[in-house]
Order: sequence, then C-alpha cells, then structure tokens
Amino acid sequence: MADNYLEKRQQELAERRPKVVRPHPSLDSLLKRNRSYRGYDGSRKVTEEDIKKMLEVVPWVASGMNAQPLRFRLVTGDEAAKVHPLVKLGAALPQEHLPHPGEEPSAYIAICSTVPESKAVEIDLGIAAQSILLKAVEMGLGGIFILNFDPSAVQEALGLPLKPLALLGIGKPAEQVFLIPAKAGDSLDYYRKDGGHFVPKLGVEDLLLK
Repeated sequence: MADNYLEKRQQELAERRPKVVRPHPSLDSLLKRNRSYRGYDGSRKVTEEDIKKMLEVVPWVASGMNAQPLRFRLVTGDEAAKVHPLVKLGAALPQEHLPHPGEEPSAYIAICSTVPESKAVEIDLGIAAQSILLKAVEMGLGGIFILNFDPSAVQEALGLPLKPLALLGIGKPAEQVFLIPAKAGDSLDYYRKDGGHFVPKLGVEDLLLK
C-alpha cells in the first residue's frame, strides 16, 4: 500500500514539474553554422538513414517550373572511400593538401540531373544543396559543396547512370570556422591560422547597390 502511494505521489510530482522545451535553432543560427568544413571527425559515421533524413527537405524547396530534375546518390562506407582521392578541398589553400588524412567526409551525396545542364538546373542545384546542408547542420553534422572533382571519374567509380554536377561531403566537423567582418576593397581570401579557418564576409551595407 505504502509503495503504491509513493509511486503515485512521485508520478504526480513529476507531472507538475515544468517541462524543458529545447528551442528549435533559428534560421540565423543555422546559416552561421553552415560553413564549408574541410576536416571531419572520422569516429562519427554518417549513415544512409542520416542522408535520407537530409534529403527529406528537397521536395519542399523551389524548382524552376517545378521540373524537379535533380537526382541524388547516397555514398557511404566503402563507396565513400572510393571518392576520397577523386576530390580536392580548399582550392585556395593548395599548400594545406586538404582534407588531411583521416579527416575526409564520412559520406557524400552525388547530385545529378535528368536533363541537360542549364541556368535553371544550376539554380535548382544551389537551392537544393544549401537546403540539404542546413538540414545537416540542424542534425549536428556539417558539410561542404564540392565542384573540384572529375565528374567522369566519380561517375565511373560509383557506377552512376548520370554524370554528377556536384558532390556534397557530409560528416561531423572537426574544425572551427570563424566569420570575420570585411569591407569593400579588403581581401576576401579565406585563410588558416592557429588551427582555425577564417572567412572574411562583407556586411550588408557593402552588398547594397547605391
């Protein structure tokens, strides 16, 4: 009897406690954290389920004339290892030889098109890629939009029926990226210093046409 009373009392007290509601990340915070990461934690394996969760946002985003020509190939595990030597990250920092061994993306998303490449397809590509990467950030991961690769070599390595337009590298970031304010006329080259990656960004006033 006493045990039942105590259990009931504990349940009542638990129900009275204020529930902790974790705030959903704002768009501002997701955009600031959505950086081009070039080093990843190899202990966090990105699964096909992770990538499918990211791709769930694609049907919601805009597509020119609603054509929806983009197709996506999930690349994880041993297949991802085939892609590592075919891509280069940090073209503006060739002396860094990025990514460093062991810090490659855990997975990739190959993005292809069912129609010939055009301005409309390129715009769709940018919209979809940005949306997928924002979802990755929301999930505690990160990524990078990759154009520096040989499409034919990647197509052959993965046995793709279509030539890839771009790759998204996905993983758990193992580096810090800092946005630093810049003004018109300043160098906008990103650089590395003391283990950090620094990216100059123009302010709104410098982006407005007068």
